[in-house]
Amino acid sequence: MPKPDPFKYFKTSREIIRLAVMLYVRFPLSLRNVEDLLHERGIEISHESVRFWWNRFGPMFASEIRKKRAERLRSGPQWRWHLDESVPRGSCT
Repeated sequence: MPKPDPFKYFKTSREIIRLAVMLYVRFPLSLRNVEDLLHERGIEISHESVRFWWNRFGPMFASEIRKKRAERLRSGPQWRWHLDESVPRGSCT
């Protein structure tokens, strides 16, 4: 059974929603600053829309980022643990 589309009933495209949420999360911007940045690019949305999208889609985007990051770490040769001894053997204080 396929997953239902979480963006199904939104008039705004998923790319714009993702951009607005990522701008808000990634950079130290207020909701109104995100609204202004998108307005300069010709996208008319309200800061309340960004807040709603952040509450609704933020956890979903965060889990996607975590999954991609974990897959990238596991796929590369850097997925190894190295242990260094910080105290030489036999020395007790």
